[in-house]
Amino acid sequence: MYFYDEPVFRPPSEANSLIFQATLGCSWNKCAFCEMYSTKKFSVKPQEKLFAEIEQLSAHCPGTRKVFLADGNAMVLSHAKLLAITKKLNQQFPKLGRISAYALPSDMRSKTIEELESLRDQKLNFVYVGIESGDDELLRLINKSETAESTIQGLVHARRAGVRLSVMIILGLGGRKYSKQHAIRSAEVLNAIQPEYFSTLVLSYPFGEKHFQSRVDYEHQSLSTKELLQELHLLIDRTQLEGTIFRSDHASNYLSLKGVLGKDKHELLKTIEYALSNPQVLREEWMRGL
Repeated sequence: MYFYDEPVFRPPSEANSLIFQATLGCSWNKCAFCEMYSTKKFSVKPQEKLFAEIEQLSAHCPGTRKVFLADGNAMVLSHAKLLAITKKLNQQFPKLGRISAYALPSDMRSKTIEELESLRDQKLNFVYVGIESGDDELLRLINKSETAESTIQGLVHARRAGVRLSVMIILGLGGRKYSKQHAIRSAEVLNAIQPEYFSTLVLSYPFGEKHFQSRVDYEHQSLSTKELLQELHLLIDRTQLEGTIFRSDHASNYLSLKGVLGKDKHELLKTIEYALSNPQVLREEWMRGL
């Protein structure tokens, strides 16, 4: 019988995807802001068990077109293991068009261009990456496993192999002290990568702000709604993106935005400026679902 090891997380855009847990938890699982896999110890699901689950679900969902490989960064698996999984998925789901997964930049750097291309050819062609911030000081303080440069290297490497990227920046992550450098450095990283998709969400405190404060190595002062919008404005203003689809429609955001950067950059900035002067257009707290 197929079952999930709860909790299971997936990106909003994978709502209609079939989910298989190739791994459990996150291989790093030390980021100060993240509580997603705090109840799990990282492990790799045995191949025979995973393949049995794939076979079982293929009988019930033969028309599956999209598969998401969970948990936190299934791309950490070796090329050989991922290739075996993707071949099995393609064999069992003949209409499959896309396989996606969460990834760390280091997961991409650990594989050659040729290895990533072979996975892409087996339809593992889309990865989601939480960049969080492009500021090295802040990345160190939140205990992220990457630097700005390592992030750029890993994700440019993936793009060269034809793997599409959806990346995320966390607004408010650096509080008031680091807000400006967080926005500016994050834009610089985005400019260097030129991802296909870029989104923002707002820092939240699932176990309370005091708990978050105990996990970071700096005095965190939360941003007001106005300050969050100002940070978002600075971030977008400093981007020089050529065709990146931008979204701030995650439930945590106070202002929902959609557009293409840089084509819609001016209009997005105007919308933020309007919201700064007309706060009644923002989502109320109960609407943010946090």
